[in-house]
Amino acid sequence: MSLRRRPAAVAFRLAIVVSVLAGVVLTALGPATVTGLLPYFTIQSNVAVALFATHAGWRAWQGRPEPTSALKGAVTLYITITGVVYHLVLANPASPFAMAQPDRAFGEALGNQFLHTIVPLLAVADWVLFDRRGRLRPRYAAWWLAFPLGYLGFALVRGLVVDRYPYPFIDAGELGYDGVAVSAVFFAAAFWLLGLLFVAVDRLLGRRPAGRLVAATPATSATGASGSARSAGTADPASPGTASPDPAASPGAGGSVLPTPRRPADDAEGASTGLR
Repeated sequence: MSLRRRPAAVAFRLAIVVSVLAGVVLTALGPATVTGLLPYFTIQSNVAVALFATHAGWRAWQGRPEPTSALKGAVTLYITITGVVYHLVLANPASPFAMAQPDRAFGEALGNQFLHTIVPLLAVADWVLFDRRGRLRPRYAAWWLAFPLGYLGFALVRGLVVDRYPYPFIDAGELGYDGVAVSAVFFAAAFWLLGLLFVAVDRLLGRRPAGRLVAATPATSATGASGSARSAGTADPASPGTASPDPAASPGAGGSVLPTPRRPADDAEGASTGLR
């Protein structure tokens, strides 16, 4: 990362950390406690982003290389999932898995927006602006599913113990395990496609405009060739040291070269030197 961009990267990552802290603290002011919030994917992905932003910001401050793009892509994908699922599935009245939105106090509502809107936008902006380009591979999209699938297993096991599930689309008590399996396959496919979108955007941003080759037109080439021939075959007789072309070496009307006649002096000189 260039020296000029380091302050902006540090400021962005500091804003991410502060936003996560504000979101967790303000949300905990409501009925939920911090420990009660931890089982949610929202909190876990926000904490992961805050930890990564702290690490990346410290490296940028010291002028060290950015963390690995695969890890940053994973963390950015998870927080993007948080924002997308909340706005399109959980808070969308048209969704079959919409959750009833309680009446929140101003601070709690603000904290909810920090966790589901502001932090995802900041994280994606940081990935677009400061990450190294062209390093993501399509296979990463499958690897990045490890955490969401692991979270699914955690939520199902926890649900057996406490008889409560964090999200309606993995509620085995309501959907049954068959319904949860169908839901899991659908969301896993959607998250995989979202990961591929990250890879495609990374490659698109990593492209550099290729230099354009300007080809000469036939007319230009012919004009240049004829001009070169004229300049090579024309000599200025008034210029000193310029030899005029030998008419005997020029092609005749029939296209053949006329032989140069031998002079008697040349024969005599050749005979005296033994070179004929």
